[in-house]
Amino acid sequence: MTIPRIDADRLAARLHALAAFSTSQAPAVTRVVFTDEDRQARAWFRACCEEDGLTVRVDAVGNTFARWDGTDPSLPAVATGSHIDAIPNAGMYDGTVGVLGALEAVSALRATGVVPRRSLEVVLFTSEEPTRFGIGCLGSRLLAGRLEADSGTRLRDRDGVTLDEARQAAGFTGDLASVALGPTHYAAFVELHIEQGPLLEQRHIPLGVVTAIAAPASLRVTVDGEGGHAGAVLMPDRRDAFLAAAEVALAVEAAAVATGAIDTVGTTGVCHVFPGAVNSVPSRCDVEIDVRDIDQARRDAVLARIAAACAEIAARRRVTIETAVVNADPPAACDPAVVDALTASCEALGLAHDRMISRAYHDALFMSRVAPTAMLFIPCRGGVSHRPDEYASPEDIARGAQVLALTLARLAG
Repeated sequence: MTIPRIDADRLAARLHALAAFSTSQAPAVTRVVFTDEDRQARAWFRACCEEDGLTVRVDAVGNTFARWDGTDPSLPAVATGSHIDAIPNAGMYDGTVGVLGALEAVSALRATGVVPRRSLEVVLFTSEEPTRFGIGCLGSRLLAGRLEADSGTRLRDRDGVTLDEARQAAGFTGDLASVALGPTHYAAFVELHIEQGPLLEQRHIPLGVVTAIAAPASLRVTVDGEGGHAGAVLMPDRRDAFLAAAEVALAVEAAAVATGAIDTVGTTGVCHVFPGAVNSVPSRCDVEIDVRDIDQARRDAVLARIAAACAEIAARRRVTIETAVVNADPPAACDPAVVDALTASCEALGLAHDRMISRAYHDALFMSRVAPTAMLFIPCRGGVSHRPDEYASPEDIARGAQVLALTLARLAG
């Protein structure tokens, strides 16, 4: 098999050019879906795809597909890609390595002069981050048919703008039902990504072949107590909503630790206190909780422990606690054949690699519902992600793109 050559300088230059589409001052990147910066970045990416000789189409939610036809375009294609939206004050490598690395991988294959049997598609997924509409992997959920038909009118941002209003204002029209892919649309899907963790760097291993992807369950918890003057309400009489919420947060930690499994994690990442005055007893507190695991039964047992703790705390502190499940996605096992293709490509290039799980979830989680799927990780410095100092070296990025290219060639025949 011809070894594709990655243009590391061009790939690095494109990553820096993409990072400039941001509302934050460099090195931070903020690029929220359907904003001006997001639309400009999408237009720039489309121009890059067309410059590289690929045919581009866009669906009703803005998922973008750049295709290189194989010798038998009637066969299900092989796809690769990730996302380019970025949470506020993020870095420049999360998602973007998997989009621009995929584009470079396909371009490197084209340069060999060997046309694969199956077509190859680079996919830019819409809104992997939950920043605007409160739900992650929006585009890939729709592609996998895992989002309700009313999501276009039901999902709203903080300003009350619906998903339909936002996407249509950004130029993406049509019925959201048309986004879903058929079960044989893709023969395989591979996502290249920074690890967003420290293990590869700590082990001095350049590549991670992902065998399973953890999935989150997200909860919104509302605690209603009774407010009053901080000086006048005596301690025995208090029904402090924040203190009850603080106990809920500690219960989340205890439930996750109690499994004894390193792959179980629980986080209380949002806490809004009302009325938010230093001299007022909190009457209401809203918290948001994230529980993740690669084992769905174990994760759901943690959710049950949290629910039991909420009931006990509510009774003891004389408050009302209501919980709502925002989403509870099943974890995914990566396809053995795609994992083997990644492994074989690493070995063909003489590159050390390790099999590992993804504790963060990605668009690949939902693509696994409609196609055989796996992921390839490259190291990121210190395991840092979702911060301006997020960093992956040009050498590691190019190495990942080369393994991806070889893997796509194997999968596409």
